[in-house]
Amino acid sequence: MNRSPVALRVRSGTFRPPTLETLPAAVAANVAGIRARTRSTIMAVVKAGGYGHGAVTVAHAAVAAGAGWLGTTSIAEASVLRAAGLAVPILTWLHPSGIDAEAAAAARADVAVGSVDELGALIAQAAPPVRIHLHMDTGMSRGGCPRDRWDELIGLAQRGQQARRVRVAGVMGHLPLADRAEPAENAPAVARMHEALKAVRAAGLGPRVAHLAATSGTLNDPATHFGMVRVGAGLVGIDPSGTVAMHGASRLTAPVVHTAAVPAGTPVGYDGAYVTDRATHLGILPVGYADGIPRELAPRAGVEIHGRRFPVAGRVSMDQIVIDTGAESFPAGTSATVFGPDGGATPAVQDWARWAGTIPHTIVTGIGPRVKRSIA
Repeated sequence: MNRSPVALRVRSGTFRPPTLETLPAAVAANVAGIRARTRSTIMAVVKAGGYGHGAVTVAHAAVAAGAGWLGTTSIAEASVLRAAGLAVPILTWLHPSGIDAEAAAAARADVAVGSVDELGALIAQAAPPVRIHLHMDTGMSRGGCPRDRWDELIGLAQRGQQARRVRVAGVMGHLPLADRAEPAENAPAVARMHEALKAVRAAGLGPRVAHLAATSGTLNDPATHFGMVRVGAGLVGIDPSGTVAMHGASRLTAPVVHTAAVPAGTPVGYDGAYVTDRATHLGILPVGYADGIPRELAPRAGVEIHGRRFPVAGRVSMDQIVIDTGAESFPAGTSATVFGPDGGATPAVQDWARWAGTIPHTIVTGIGPRVKRSIA
């Protein structure tokens, strides 16, 4: 197989490889900021590998900063947190492989149930009692029990609790419009949540905790807080509403692995989508769309080197991007910051989201496995 000089030099280990560094201090600062905005218990949601930052790392930082619960997608993810020594309550609510009652009991994990069928299947398992949160549809129409089946779900939960198969520990819902940062938009979901709580309590189930708000509701609307708030993106510095400044919790760097001096009029990359307008220098960074760099970017996309921003030149390749460094030629091994919390010339995750026409969540969760992980 014919390998380019760039590929050989990257494999040689001469340079520090592309690295995503997680910053636990930033996670702690974000939790502290959230604690200043609510009296409710904070659940640190660390699904999707802690929003790409490392679930265990983010969880430890969040709990140390005052988070009282953890949230995950699956019981398997909860088990990993338990194995890492995290002892606070954990809720899992998406169940991509279904609910295994024995596994939930072993992980000491609460599980959310959002349908009559799901709860019936859980109760039918011959296993230790499982703590459950009744997941009610409060307007999202995604993953919660529809309003016209609430009574059926509550009745089944009542019978399951009497049979000591489940114990109702909470009630949850979702805010479909919280990212608009407008409390009036949240009012219908808040009203539905109060309605659900009233019905559950009337059945004598008396849940210990209710939770509705995620990051945006937590930051912008105290009426949505109830007894607990679920904060995921906010842990790593993302406010989906774009109204509150937070601390970015990661830094992605990559080395320059090749440079070239080229004349004006030089086409760069596939389809020659970028053509140099002057004599300039080009540098190659060994990260591409297979590593999570969005393929389609606005012309102003760039990276930081030595306190200056340089534009991405041409199309993103699977394994590489090219940057136009003008009159400067940086030696191989020079570190470029793709994104980070540093400000100034350093792009933020939010910048990359704008350049790609997406949301910051997709940038941080999309960094691929070839990128090395480290902790500050």
